[in-house]
Amino acid sequence: MLNNIDTYANTSSTLLEVPGLDTPGHIHSVETCGTVDGPGLRYVLFLSGCPLRCQYCHNPDAQGKPCGEVKTAGEALDDILKYKNFLKKGGLTISGGEPLIQSEFVHAVFKGAKEAGLHTALDTSGFVGHKASDELLENVDLVLLDLKSWSPMTYKFVTGVCIDPTLRFAKRLAEMNKPAWIRFVLVPGLTDNERNIAGVAEFVATLSNVERMEILPFHKMGEDKYRQSGIPYRLTHTPTPTAGQIDRARNIFASFGIDAI
Repeated sequence: MLNNIDTYANTSSTLLEVPGLDTPGHIHSVETCGTVDGPGLRYVLFLSGCPLRCQYCHNPDAQGKPCGEVKTAGEALDDILKYKNFLKKGGLTISGGEPLIQSEFVHAVFKGAKEAGLHTALDTSGFVGHKASDELLENVDLVLLDLKSWSPMTYKFVTGVCIDPTLRFAKRLAEMNKPAWIRFVLVPGLTDNERNIAGVAEFVATLSNVERMEILPFHKMGEDKYRQSGIPYRLTHTPTPTAGQIDRARNIFASFGIDAI
């Protein structure tokens, strides 16, 4: 235990020279043993604030302007580094909300995490990808990019915003050869139109940096949060996709040479 404490103390002292550690950020929540937001065991830092209004969002209380607990980037890093020895085969993921709403905070935390030797992943919709400077992305090992639909009309109906900024960000990541996992939420009656899925697949097939394609089955785990927040939940009567529907989506991706999981 003393060795662990000494390692943490030594690592923390090396972060004193990282710029921006006094940048404040609005924290939504923390998951210290995440296993689905990037490779390995991960510390997942969920930030508050998001310009999207996704109908299936499981953190509706993170929508809108950033709010909630405020910590500096340095304070957030202090907590992250307490788990460093458990994250050696995993790392840090910053999610949301939409983390790039707080890009300066994200930049400082990722910079410090990289200095400490952690793998870093950014979970984003890409809608405000223009806020991610090249310097920020240099400290990101992996981008988890949510491509919520292909049809512009469907995308706007699902999210409340237009798709173009996300596509531009995806192409920028490809040009940088930045490793990416693409995520697509399959919602019966909403995003499961064959042409919509095929459009996503055809676009992803043009990106040379994609390491993994994930089909995420719709769930209602966030429904109670809508009720508590007084926000209408529009998918009460929407079922989770069947195994057959998921296989159908995988087959569409396969037809474009993509092995979706």
